[in-house]
Amino acid sequence: MKNVVMLCVEVSSEYQPLSKQSLVASVDINVSPRNAGPVFFRGTDGKDVPWDSLAGQWHRFSRIDLSEIFVKGTPGDVVTVVGGT
Repeated sequence: MKNVVMLCVEVSSEYQPLSKQSLVASVDINVSPRNAGPVFFRGTDGKDVPWDSLAGQWHRFSRIDLSEIFVKGTPGDVVTVVGGT
């Protein structure tokens, strides 16, 4: 690992990337159990993938570009990203 990646992304009602610029990293992604509603990830087919039932669980992703992962949900809810490049 070269650099640590630690992001706390506040979601909005419109899709937004986890990173505004290309950032390839191996990370754990968490949807906060304190969120008011589900967080939706945009699936590869363009459809919503809800992560409400996974709240509080961490899921590992290896060598992904965070600028290509899009999320939306209840404004103010949070997605946490921790890992490294």
